[in-house]
Amino acid sequence: MARVVVDVMLKPEILDPQGQAVQRALPRLGFEGISDVRQGKRFELEVDGPVDDAALARIHDLAESFLANTVIEDFTVKVESEDVVVGAAK
Repeated sequence: MARVVVDVMLKPEILDPQGQAVQRALPRLGFEGISDVRQGKRFELEVDGPVDDAALARIHDLAESFLANTVIEDFTVKVESEDVVVGAAK
C-alpha cells in the first residue's frame, strides 16, 4: 500500500483572504517575521498496489478534474510512502 499526496494551492495571482487573516493575526499572537501566508488543501490517498506511472497518471487526472479548481488553483502529486516487500515472488 502506498500514500500519494495531492497538495492544492491557490495560484499566486489569486487573493487568499484566509491566508491574509492568519498573516495579520500572527504578530498579535507573538509570531514575528512571517511576511506572507497562503492557505491550501492536502489530500492523502491510500493506494492499493504499486504506484506506477499509470497509477500516477490516474491520480493526476483525479486531482485535475475533482480535487482542484484549475482555473484558480495549482496542484502537485507526489508519492509520500510506499511499502516495500522484500523477496516477493513476481
